[in-house]
Amino acid sequence: MDMPMDITAIMRFLRHRYPFLMVDRVVECSENHVVGYKNVTINEPFFQGHFPGEPVMPGVLILEAMGQVASILVAVHLRDDQEGKIAFLTGVDRTKFRKPVRPGDKLVTRAELIRVRGFAGRAKVKGYVDDVIVAEGEFSFMVAPTLKKDGAPAGEDEDE
Repeated sequence: MDMPMDITAIMRFLRHRYPFLMVDRVVECSENHVVGYKNVTINEPFFQGHFPGEPVMPGVLILEAMGQVASILVAVHLRDDQEGKIAFLTGVDRTKFRKPVRPGDKLVTRAELIRVRGFAGRAKVKGYVDDVIVAEGEFSFMVAPTLKKDGAPAGEDEDE
């Protein structure tokens, strides 16, 4: 896989789109680890209300950005088995927020697979700004078939 992975390549792995696509680039990627980042700007829609005069990236969105980087790791790990499937976050454990993330920061996420069994697993994630840990945790995930618009799993035969 060519590195760095630009936004076009990232969108082949992630189903997220603006304003919820929170990975700008992936700079390292192997079967067991990935490093990617989000450039945090004052133009992010959430800064309008979080918080006026004291803009801070919401913790849940820090976790989302970190989870999206980890999702790329899951997709790379599964390779050919990912067609017609999507990784869903099923748990967030041992999570700590250590420092705020502000406009102008580059939120770098390092994710490492710590367990994969079939289509479920866990990843250890750490978020950094200027080489200082701002957030960390363990994410569990499961990979499931994508759903059609009617909610049925994609690829299943239609009722006759």
